Amino acid sequence: MTTVVAFLITLGVLIVVHEYGHYRVAVACGVKVLRFSVGFGRVIWRRQRGDTEFAVSAIPLGGYVKMLDEREGEVLPHELHRAFNRKPLWQRAAVVAAGPVANLVLAWFLFAAASWWGVNEPKAVLGTPEPASLAEQAGVRSGDWVRAVSTDGSEWTDVASLPELSWYITQAVLNSERLHLELTDSQGHGRRNAVLELGRLAAKDVDAQLMRRIGVLQPYSEPLLRDVVAGGPAGQAGLQKGDRVLSVDGEAVPDATRLLQIIRGAVQGTEPRPMVWRVQRGQEVIEATVTPAVVQDKDRSVGRVEAYLGGAVDMVLVRRGVFEGLGRAATRTWDTAALNLTMLGKMLIGQASLKNLSGPLTIADYAGQSVQRGVAYYLAFLAIVSVGLGVLNLLPLPMLDGGHLMYYLFEGVTGRPVSDVWLDRLQRGGLAIMLLMMSLALYNDVARLLGLH
Repeated sequence: MTTVVAFLITLGVLIVVHEYGHYRVAVACGVKVLRFSVGFGRVIWRRQRGDTEFAVSAIPLGGYVKMLDEREGEVLPHELHRAFNRKPLWQRAAVVAAGPVANLVLAWFLFAAASWWGVNEPKAVLGTPEPASLAEQAGVRSGDWVRAVSTDGSEWTDVASLPELSWYITQAVLNSERLHLELTDSQGHGRRNAVLELGRLAAKDVDAQLMRRIGVLQPYSEPLLRDVVAGGPAGQAGLQKGDRVLSVDGEAVPDATRLLQIIRGAVQGTEPRPMVWRVQRGQEVIEATVTPAVVQDKDRSVGRVEAYLGGAVDMVLVRRGVFEGLGRAATRTWDTAALNLTMLGKMLIGQASLKNLSGPLTIADYAGQSVQRGVAYYLAFLAIVSVGLGVLNLLPLPMLDGGHLMYYLFEGVTGRPVSDVWLDRLQRGGLAIMLLMMSLALYNDVARLLGLH
């Protein structure tokens, strides 16, 4: 229920703001607005205010602002000056662009509000990198604290948390840039630099497994057994909640990430490989032989001991002042829009995976998760989706706001509007493209829910 409510609120806020942008600028330009509708199809609620009917319609996946226009019906002579099609080109373009711009402005405000509210996020102290990953090759070690990043090694940006580090990494991958890391130990001592050669990755590698390929996967967590499932391999070996793992088969275990790697790799073919664990329980050090269960993880067999691993992760409250929050929110809005455009462009030319295209099921899932994590998380989620909606609507596709802006660009250059014949052809083509995108997004949503992506 939380997911459904959060999803409906998300749709409602973004649609209302988008359509209000169109409505507000249309009214300012003297256009008569006939209807402001949230949703499509049959009207289920309406209220008349002045010239405009405000309505809620049955299908909530969008909305529209209907304006007085000679192309859509008869206009009385005394109202011709209020018809949209009679307005100057710059005013028509302003009305169309106002919706996406409203979404971007909303995102700016929401990012700022989230930063003012403050978010508890994992500190950028890293667990053991994945074997043979870029992070391991760069010399990143368990317990390294990433203090700052740079793409050129001279201008550095402070890193407040692990999610912020992931954001910088994703941007660097899409831009085919190396990323310099300024590292210390977990206490802030022993400053040194490392370089992630992210230029080796292609944009098509930006997916759910990106951080695993790079090696920056989990925050540092002590190698503790947080809980043990009764009757599981760990429980049968006599291990208990609170045990601290010192070594496995003679290899020192620095953190929970490395412990998980060892457990998953304790398989020979499809058979489990017994492991000798040395654990500390209070003041006592004991040994236990643990034989993992073997389970299938997509196309490979991995070990599992039926225990919850890892101690408490160090968290940091990321909160900004009023002006710093506004400044960072503007940067984040710009960067998110650029990231969306870059990803869409690379998907179009085949350099990025089409699996990155998400639809309503993914949005609903993330909406529910963000609400459960707190106000600031939900505000940031709303901001990200608002940017995506603004960018999507600015694409030069018929049926979208960006398509109409392209019509106006043609009219401005040639001095004549696009012909009705071509408008019809372009609308049909735009509808086909939109249906294809929606179908692909829905397929990706279902594939993610089924674990196929």
